[in-house]
Amino acid sequence: MIILSAAQTRELDQATIDEQHLPSAALMERAATAFTRWFFGRLTQEEAGEILVLCGPGNNGGDGLAIAHLLHQGNYAVRVGLLPAGKYSADWQHNRRHLPTAVPVVEITEGQLPDILPGTAVIDALFGTGLTRPLTGLAVTLVAHLAQAKARVIAVDIPSGLFADAPQPLGSAVVRAQHTVSFGLPKLAFLLPQNADFVGEWHLEDIGLSTRFIEGAATYWHYTDAAAVAQTLPARPKFSHKGTFGHALLLAGSRGKMGAALLAAGACLRSGVGLLTAQIPSLGYGIFQISQPEAMCLPDPQTDFISELPDLKPYQAVGIGPGLSQNAASLAVFQQLLKEAVASKTRPKGLPLIIDADALNLLGQHRELLPLLPENTVLTPHPKEFERLTEPARDDYHRLELLRDFARTHRCLVVLKGAYTCLATPTGDLHFNSTGNPGMATGGSGDVLTGVLLALRAHAQLPAFEAVRLGVYAHGLAGDLAAAETGQAGLVAGDLVRHIGPALATLTARPAF
Repeated sequence: MIILSAAQTRELDQATIDEQHLPSAALMERAATAFTRWFFGRLTQEEAGEILVLCGPGNNGGDGLAIAHLLHQGNYAVRVGLLPAGKYSADWQHNRRHLPTAVPVVEITEGQLPDILPGTAVIDALFGTGLTRPLTGLAVTLVAHLAQAKARVIAVDIPSGLFADAPQPLGSAVVRAQHTVSFGLPKLAFLLPQNADFVGEWHLEDIGLSTRFIEGAATYWHYTDAAAVAQTLPARPKFSHKGTFGHALLLAGSRGKMGAALLAAGACLRSGVGLLTAQIPSLGYGIFQISQPEAMCLPDPQTDFISELPDLKPYQAVGIGPGLSQNAASLAVFQQLLKEAVASKTRPKGLPLIIDADALNLLGQHRELLPLLPENTVLTPHPKEFERLTEPARDDYHRLELLRDFARTHRCLVVLKGAYTCLATPTGDLHFNSTGNPGMATGGSGDVLTGVLLALRAHAQLPAFEAVRLGVYAHGLAGDLAAAETGQAGLVAGDLVRHIGPALATLTARPAF
């Protein structure tokens, strides 16, 4: 699924109107119908109580008027507050004329703000994606009044005052919604942490927008849903053997951090790797062999950290970083790995690498190593680790610019972890992930992701981008499956490992019939 800019969204609406020979008011009616269908499924008349629909002068306000009409037809108690303006859109005027006289309507003024009792269901249809400047005047007063009322706010398409694809000026007025019901495609603004308090929980409703326009639209923003990764993982041939699915090497662990190595190894094994070898400090040898008997183990000569790099010839992919530590010996191993993983006759694109945790921190401390990254190296930073690789971001939008530039410059795949984990590609595309939940905000989740990606990058049949996108999605899906059992608060990283297999099973291609 793609993500469009605000300008492209308007073009999409027009393309839909032109292709389907619709009056523009008919498309507005579709949106209103989709919104009310969602609303009816959430709140009965008794639960909703009296509903206040706040309508601005443009097409978002026109949506609100149509919604008020449909709510009235559904026997909901509804009233409308109109934000006055010198000009109203044609479709606004159409829906105003058709609003039943039985629906109370009041024009809002500075001296006559609508009464809003705590808990009132308020539908925000003041301003939509066409907004190009911060709210001013009476609109600001109304937003503040709404915030003080402690109402239940549902935004139509986007919270009023929020830009769809750019940051707000600091301190500008934006409606804070508990739910946002949008149409067709997600907005970039929905996916960024700085907007979470405005957007609340967002929902997409289908209104039959032009598939031709969507398929031909040029954008580098994408949203990875189930359809994007369905059947990405090839079915296992009947005569497969352990060599079919790759031999991976994991460089991980140090004193006090052996758990990270164990989680990464367990996730790699559960993600279908054929063979796994782990180089770990010797203090962890016993517990590793007991906890992960399916893996081969190379104990390092050093007790507390890794100091040697094994021969890389047997391996199809290498993961480094979980629990590694940042001492000089581990840095030397990391440097040697980068130098030996470069392209060769047997590996034209270099040895696939997954770099995480302490290895990322070492890379941030020694940016002179960045040119050594083989093409399609996978980096998995959280925002703070990414900042160490680049620079502090002014806001979430600036961070996306830094992410995109970094991936293009270094020809790598960067997985910026968090809600809606964002995968940046060497071509400059950004892919936001749809799976996962706040229960995954727990120690070890990133180590599990490293193991998943390591297994999938060792898989010869999966191109780099497809392997990483699949791994990120499956990791989040494992979190969703685990949370359904444990609840979010009770989820630990080990639960993710247990659910990786079932998650991947839903994404595996079926054998040809």
